[in-house]
Amino acid sequence: MNAAARLGAYAAGLAVVFTGAFAAAGAVVPEATVSAWTQQAEGTQLTQHTDSGQDPVETTAGSPAGPTPQGVSMEQNGYLLQEVTAPGTTGDAGELSLTITGPDGAPVTEFETSHEKDLHLIVVRTDGTGFRHVHPVMDATGRWSLPWQWETAGTYRVYADVVPAGVGENLTLTRTVDVAGSFDPAAPEVAVTDEVDGYQVTLEGDLSAGSQSQLSVNVTRDGQPVTTLEPYLGAYGHLVALRAGDLAYLHVHPEGTEPVAGEVSGPEVDFATTAPTPGRYYLYFDFQVDGQVHTAQFALDTTGSTDTTNSSADTAADDHGEH
Repeated sequence: MNAAARLGAYAAGLAVVFTGAFAAAGAVVPEATVSAWTQQAEGTQLTQHTDSGQDPVETTAGSPAGPTPQGVSMEQNGYLLQEVTAPGTTGDAGELSLTITGPDGAPVTEFETSHEKDLHLIVVRTDGTGFRHVHPVMDATGRWSLPWQWETAGTYRVYADVVPAGVGENLTLTRTVDVAGSFDPAAPEVAVTDEVDGYQVTLEGDLSAGSQSQLSVNVTRDGQPVTTLEPYLGAYGHLVALRAGDLAYLHVHPEGTEPVAGEVSGPEVDFATTAPTPGRYYLYFDFQVDGQVHTAQFALDTTGSTDTTNSSADTAADDHGEH
């Protein structure tokens, strides 16, 4: 008999003893009371369902648990991200490749499409810089690959965001890759505006820990609202959020109806997400104009506010397009 079973038997015995003692004294013990004693003695497990499609989280009575962060493990539900191969130094042209194996240990070759792709590959240095969101190609053996070259040295986190066939939920598996060379780590400060390729991008909204937050990204160019945002990955923009410290991966969902091919929108794109804990988060917004994808980067504290009253993008805040 294992430890859990012995504790359960012991707890049940205690319940019987207490019930018998009360009965001998002529007292009537309500069934609910006996059940409560038994649960407290056993440390009865409670099940909490998360809203992210993950497996239920089990915890002992009186010990609440929040959603389990994704993107902090190379294994989830029996699916394993095998070792990632990539060039070992900066400036060397090569290939980044990976394989995902299933509960049976065999490479997984069938995936469901999520946001128009079978695999979303996120690569970022552990200090939050060097973000890339790409889509490798899989061969018949289940090996994913794409041409690769590192620009700066350091330790990188590689995330494989997939939905294996038959699983019905996103899995985010991660490993680290070390790139040799001189490493000068950055310390990104809170920032809710960024300029990329001539576009001014502003993040609006507050990020709350433990509850759903509404975030909006506003894109302008030369002080004018950009209303030519093209559909990209099933939305007019794609947002990735990582928790500073352990780089836990947050699923961020675009709001509104799915765009129609050929239609454009802007300047604002809305998202909903939940930060599991207080702290700082790195956010990366991909958007597409004229067939070219651009990425803006932000850093936001759950305790801060993205008040952009004095930002240049405020001139377009009242001129929203359809999302």
